[in-house]
Amino acid sequence: MTDTAQPTGHCYCGCGKETGYGRYFAAGHDKTAEAAFLAIHHSGSVAQMLHAHGYGPNEDTSVTKAAVDKGIWEECPRDCGYRGTRESINSHLNRHHRTEQ
Repeated sequence: MTDTAQPTGHCYCGCGKETGYGRYFAAGHDKTAEAAFLAIHHSGSVAQMLHAHGYGPNEDTSVTKAAVDKGIWEECPRDCGYRGTRESINSHLNRHHRTEQ
């Protein structure tokens, strides 16, 4: 059994606000908590966080490729290099490949 966070009815950023059923954060407070975590652990830098976990700018160290390789994300079927969730891919296709035949 893994130890995973569970909604408690109070915001996980620590502000003390009550949250809706099944929610971890008050509106927008997930980004506040994320920014504070990055500031504490990675000098406020997403690049430093990725580096600390072994990811980087090359294809063999790409965090987005790792998400695809784990089956969590997908590649754009038009081979344009875009990667994301299924919903994100659908949105991307509608925005960027709509006029292609």
